[in-house]
Amino acid sequence: MKAVNDQGKEVTEFCNKYWLMLDEKEAQRMYGGKEARTEEMTWRQWADDWLVHLISPNVYRTPTEALASFDYIVKEGNFGTVEGAMAKYVGAAAMYLISKRLKSRHHLQDDVREDLYEAANKWVAAVGKDRPFMGGQKPNLADLAVYGVLRVMEGLEAFDDLMRHTHIQPWYLRVEKAIAEAPE
Repeated sequence: MKAVNDQGKEVTEFCNKYWLMLDEKEAQRMYGGKEARTEEMTWRQWADDWLVHLISPNVYRTPTEALASFDYIVKEGNFGTVEGAMAKYVGAAAMYLISKRLKSRHHLQDDVREDLYEAANKWVAAVGKDRPFMGGQKPNLADLAVYGVLRVMEGLEAFDDLMRHTHIQPWYLRVEKAIAEAPE
């Protein structure tokens, strides 16, 4: 379906993008009820529409953080000495500037960390204290979507700050453990 986004740009939307095509029996086995299925869809969309947009403004928030992020990318990537130096310094400068545009585009607070912290605490509150995961006793697709967004920041200052200043770490570690223990 064609639609116009908030910036007036025409985009293609997929109406059932978050809806899993399951027969009634399988849906009942997986979700137990329509509320759990709808909750999963809502939070998967939230991860795509909001949480993912907090990454770049946070990992490239300052010139120092942008350099550290690209230093990590260069170390993990397959760059030669010259290519690595170019990627690190040019990439960090470019992403620092782009992150400022993204901050404005997504209407983030002056300190973008505050938006990240609020998002993490909102997620933790939605999971609640009575279940280890959004999916109950095991992670569902919403848990995996949020985990996946946060996982890309691991090893960077933004991730360390997130773990230190929010209540998300216990949930994050539970998901990490569940993934490690999942059958292949």
